[in-house]
Amino acid sequence: MNYPILYSFKRCPYAMRARMALKLADIKCEIREVRLNNKPEDMLKASPKGTVPVLVLKNRVIDESNEIIDWVLEGNKIFNGNLSNTNIQFTRETINIFDNQFKYHLDRYKYSTRYEDIDVKDHQRKCMSILISLDKKIGGSRWIFEDNLNKLDISILPFIRQFRIADPKWFDEQTEIKSVQRILNNFLKSELFKDVMIPYDEWKEESRVVFFPK
Repeated sequence: MNYPILYSFKRCPYAMRARMALKLADIKCEIREVRLNNKPEDMLKASPKGTVPVLVLKNRVIDESNEIIDWVLEGNKIFNGNLSNTNIQFTRETINIFDNQFKYHLDRYKYSTRYEDIDVKDHQRKCMSILISLDKKIGGSRWIFEDNLNKLDISILPFIRQFRIADPKWFDEQTEIKSVQRILNNFLKSELFKDVMIPYDEWKEESRVVFFPK
Protein backbone atom coordinates (compact mmCIF):
# COMPACT_ATOMS: atom_id res chain seq x y z
CA MET A 1 0.00 0.00 0.00
CA ASN A 2 1.68 3.18 -1.22
CA TYR A 3 -0.83 5.63 0.23
CA PRO A 4 -3.30 5.61 3.12
CA ILE A 5 -6.84 4.61 2.15
CA LEU A 6 -9.70 6.81 3.31
CA TYR A 7 -13.24 5.46 3.32
CA SER A 8 -15.48 8.50 3.28
CA PHE A 9 -19.00 9.77 2.64
CA LYS A 10 -19.27 13.30 1.28
CA ARG A 11 -22.06 14.64 3.51
CA CYS A 12 -21.04 12.96 6.77
CA PRO A 13 -19.76 15.66 9.19
CA TYR A 14 -17.32 13.21 10.79
CA ALA A 15 -15.83 12.30 7.41
CA MET A 16 -15.81 15.96 6.42
CA ARG A 17 -13.62 17.01 9.33
CA ALA A 18 -11.22 14.14 8.68
CA ARG A 19 -10.93 15.23 5.04
CA MET A 20 -10.25 18.80 6.15
CA ALA A 21 -7.37 17.72 8.40
CA LEU A 22 -5.86 15.61 5.62
CA LYS A 23 -6.29 18.43 3.12
CA LEU A 24 -4.71 21.02 5.42
CA ALA A 25 -1.71 18.74 5.96
CA ASP A 26 -1.59 17.87 2.25
CA ILE A 27 -1.57 14.16 3.05
CA LYS A 28 -2.24 12.26 -0.16
CA CYS A 29 -4.49 9.24 0.20
CA GLU A 30 -6.64 6.97 -1.89
CA ILE A 31 -10.23 8.04 -1.30
CA ARG A 32 -13.06 5.55 -1.47
CA GLU A 33 -16.49 7.16 -1.44
CA VAL A 34 -19.04 4.78 0.06
CA ARG A 35 -22.80 4.63 0.39
CA LEU A 36 -23.82 3.93 3.96
CA ASN A 37 -26.60 1.60 2.80
CA ASN A 38 -24.13 -0.37 0.69
CA LYS A 39 -20.90 -0.59 2.69
CA PRO A 40 -18.07 -2.36 0.87
CA GLU A 41 -16.65 -5.56 2.36
CA ASP A 42 -13.13 -4.14 2.32
CA MET A 43 -14.22 -1.32 4.61
CA LEU A 44 -16.03 -3.66 6.99
CA LYS A 45 -12.99 -5.91 7.17
CA ALA A 46 -10.87 -2.90 8.12
CA SER A 47 -13.45 -1.56 10.58
CA PRO A 48 -16.34 -3.86 11.50
CA LYS A 49 -18.31 -1.05 13.17
CA GLY A 50 -19.15 0.18 9.68
CA THR A 51 -19.01 3.95 10.11
CA VAL A 52 -17.02 6.59 8.25
CA PRO A 53 -14.40 7.89 8.19
CA VAL A 54 -11.99 4.97 8.18
CA LEU A 55 -8.32 5.65 7.50
CA VAL A 56 -6.29 2.54 6.65
CA LEU A 57 -2.56 2.94 7.24
CA LYS A 58 0.24 0.43 6.73
CA ASN A 59 0.37 -0.53 10.39
CA ARG A 60 -3.02 0.47 11.83
CA VAL A 61 -6.61 1.42 11.12
CA ILE A 62 -8.12 4.63 12.53
CA ASP A 63 -11.92 4.69 12.50
CA GLU A 64 -12.71 7.72 14.65
CA SER A 65 -12.61 11.20 13.11
CA ASN A 66 -11.07 12.84 16.18
CA GLU A 67 -8.31 10.24 16.19
CA ILE A 68 -7.64 10.88 12.50
CA ILE A 69 -7.27 14.59 13.24
CA ASP A 70 -4.91 13.81 16.14
CA TRP A 71 -2.88 11.46 13.91
CA VAL A 72 -2.53 14.26 11.36
CA LEU A 73 -1.52 16.72 14.08
CA GLU A 74 1.16 14.37 15.42
CA GLY A 75 3.22 14.71 12.28
CA ASN A 76 2.10 18.02 10.83
CA LYS A 77 1.87 21.50 12.28
CA ILE A 78 -1.23 22.42 10.33
CA PHE A 79 -2.39 24.88 12.97
CA ASN A 80 -0.39 27.70 14.50
CA GLY A 81 -0.06 25.84 17.81
CA ASN A 82 -0.07 28.87 20.10
CA LEU A 83 -3.42 28.41 21.80
CA SER A 84 -3.56 29.13 25.51
CA ASN A 85 -4.22 26.30 27.94
CA THR A 86 -7.69 27.75 28.45
CA ASN A 87 -8.47 27.51 24.74
CA ILE A 88 -7.04 23.98 24.54
CA GLN A 89 -9.36 22.91 27.36
CA PHE A 90 -12.28 24.76 25.78
CA THR A 91 -11.56 23.04 22.45
CA ARG A 92 -11.64 19.60 24.06
CA GLU A 93 -14.82 20.31 26.01
CA THR A 94 -16.64 21.93 23.08
CA ILE A 95 -15.83 19.10 20.65
CA ASN A 96 -17.19 16.68 23.24
CA ILE A 97 -20.41 18.72 23.56
CA PHE A 98 -20.92 18.79 19.79
CA ASP A 99 -20.08 15.11 19.30
CA ASN A 100 -22.55 14.06 21.98
CA GLN A 101 -25.22 16.57 23.04
CA PHE A 102 -25.43 18.66 19.87
CA LYS A 103 -25.35 15.67 17.51
CA TYR A 104 -28.03 13.90 19.57
CA HIS A 105 -30.43 16.83 19.28
CA LEU A 106 -29.40 17.61 15.69
CA ASP A 107 -30.36 14.13 14.49
CA ARG A 108 -33.79 14.38 16.11
CA TYR A 109 -34.34 17.87 14.70
CA LYS A 110 -33.02 17.38 11.16
CA TYR A 111 -34.08 13.75 10.70
CA SER A 112 -37.24 13.78 12.82
CA THR A 113 -39.05 11.21 10.65
CA ARG A 114 -36.54 8.56 11.77
CA TYR A 115 -37.72 8.80 15.37
CA GLU A 116 -41.00 8.25 17.18
CA ASP A 117 -42.69 10.53 19.68
CA ILE A 118 -40.23 13.42 19.63
CA ASP A 119 -40.62 17.17 20.05
CA VAL A 120 -38.79 18.67 17.06
CA LYS A 121 -38.94 22.20 18.42
CA ASP A 122 -37.45 21.09 21.72
CA HIS A 123 -34.47 19.51 19.95
CA GLN A 124 -34.09 22.67 17.87
CA ARG A 125 -34.04 24.73 21.09
CA LYS A 126 -31.44 22.44 22.66
CA CYS A 127 -29.15 22.91 19.66
CA MET A 128 -29.69 26.65 19.75
CA SER A 129 -28.81 26.77 23.45
CA ILE A 130 -25.42 25.22 22.65
CA LEU A 131 -24.85 27.64 19.76
CA ILE A 132 -25.78 30.66 21.89
CA SER A 133 -23.29 29.56 24.53
CA LEU A 134 -20.62 29.18 21.84
CA ASP A 135 -21.49 32.55 20.30
CA LYS A 136 -20.72 34.32 23.59
CA LYS A 137 -17.16 32.95 23.47
CA ILE A 138 -16.41 34.22 19.96
CA GLY A 139 -14.73 37.57 19.38
CA GLY A 140 -14.40 39.49 16.16
CA SER A 141 -11.86 37.18 14.50
CA ARG A 142 -12.38 35.27 11.25
CA TRP A 143 -12.57 31.95 13.09
CA ILE A 144 -13.54 30.93 16.62
CA PHE A 145 -10.30 31.88 18.36
CA GLU A 146 -8.43 33.99 15.85
CA ASP A 147 -7.91 34.73 12.17
CA ASN A 148 -6.25 31.34 11.62
CA LEU A 149 -8.24 28.14 11.29
CA ASN A 150 -7.89 25.76 14.21
CA LYS A 151 -8.87 22.29 15.36
CA LEU A 152 -12.13 23.45 16.93
CA ASP A 153 -13.29 25.09 13.70
CA ILE A 154 -12.89 22.02 11.52
CA SER A 155 -14.34 19.77 14.23
CA ILE A 156 -17.67 21.53 14.84
CA LEU A 157 -18.49 23.62 11.75
CA PRO A 158 -19.69 20.58 9.75
CA PHE A 159 -22.34 19.99 12.44
CA ILE A 160 -23.39 23.65 12.53
CA ARG A 161 -23.71 23.49 8.75
CA GLN A 162 -26.11 20.55 9.08
CA PHE A 163 -28.16 22.42 11.65
CA ARG A 164 -28.54 25.35 9.26
CA ILE A 165 -29.50 23.07 6.35
CA ALA A 166 -32.57 21.89 8.27
CA ASP A 167 -34.10 25.39 7.99
CA PRO A 168 -31.75 27.97 6.43
CA LYS A 169 -34.17 30.90 6.56
CA TRP A 170 -34.95 30.38 10.24
CA PHE A 171 -31.25 29.91 11.09
CA ASP A 172 -30.22 33.09 9.28
CA GLU A 173 -32.86 35.08 11.16
CA GLN A 174 -31.57 34.18 14.62
CA THR A 175 -30.05 37.31 16.15
CA GLU A 176 -28.51 35.54 19.15
CA ILE A 177 -25.86 33.71 17.11
CA LYS A 178 -24.49 36.42 14.84
CA SER A 179 -20.87 35.38 15.43
CA VAL A 180 -21.65 31.72 14.75
CA GLN A 181 -23.44 32.72 11.54
CA ARG A 182 -20.47 34.83 10.44
CA ILE A 183 -17.95 32.07 11.04
CA LEU A 184 -20.15 29.47 9.34
CA ASN A 185 -20.43 31.80 6.35
CA ASN A 186 -16.63 32.14 6.25
CA PHE A 187 -16.41 28.36 6.31
CA LEU A 188 -18.93 27.82 3.51
CA LYS A 189 -17.13 30.35 1.29
CA SER A 190 -13.65 28.98 1.98
CA GLU A 191 -11.50 27.15 -0.55
CA LEU A 192 -11.02 24.42 2.05
CA PHE A 193 -14.75 23.68 2.15
CA LYS A 194 -14.95 23.63 -1.65
CA ASP A 195 -11.97 21.27 -1.87
CA VAL A 196 -13.31 18.74 0.63
CA MET A 197 -16.80 18.74 -0.90
CA ILE A 198 -15.74 17.71 -4.40
CA PRO A 199 -18.04 14.80 -5.38
CA TYR A 200 -16.67 11.32 -6.01
CA ASP A 201 -18.34 8.31 -7.58
CA GLU A 202 -19.21 5.42 -5.29
CA TRP A 203 -16.19 3.16 -4.88
CA LYS A 204 -16.37 -0.43 -6.06
CA GLU A 205 -13.67 -3.11 -6.21
CA GLU A 206 -13.25 -2.56 -9.92
CA SER A 207 -13.03 1.24 -9.57
CA ARG A 208 -9.89 3.03 -10.64
CA VAL A 209 -7.76 4.55 -7.90
CA VAL A 210 -8.75 8.13 -7.05
CA PHE A 211 -6.64 10.35 -4.85
CA PHE A 212 -7.51 13.00 -2.30
CA PRO A 213 -6.79 15.87 -2.14
CA LYS A 214 -7.16 16.56 -5.84
